[in-house]
Amino acid sequence: MHILIVKFHSGLAESEVQQLLHQRLPAVSATPGLLQKHYTREALTGDYIGVHVFDSEKSLECFRNSELSRSLPHVYQTTAQPRVEVLEVFLQLRPEVEESRARAM
Repeated sequence: MHILIVKFHSGLAESEVQQLLHQRLPAVSATPGLLQKHYTREALTGDYIGVHVFDSEKSLECFRNSELSRSLPHVYQTTAQPRVEVLEVFLQLRPEVEESRARAM
């Protein structure tokens, strides 16, 4: 399992960002290998942070190379290049939760 964290600051109003996030939900939801995505916002800076949980490194890399991923700076009018972090999960507190989700898919 791998986690992709994307952090950015948008030049758009919060309501516009929210609208765009909702418009893109079907495409994000259809991303192969994406187990979960958390949409978050940092209170201090106002930065938006997407926390993506993928079933594998291959799925994560496929997403990073997709038009959906590459379009983020343009769509959200980021004020700088988004900060990207890739993490490998090596231990889970409750692995049975992810296993039951994987079986349900």
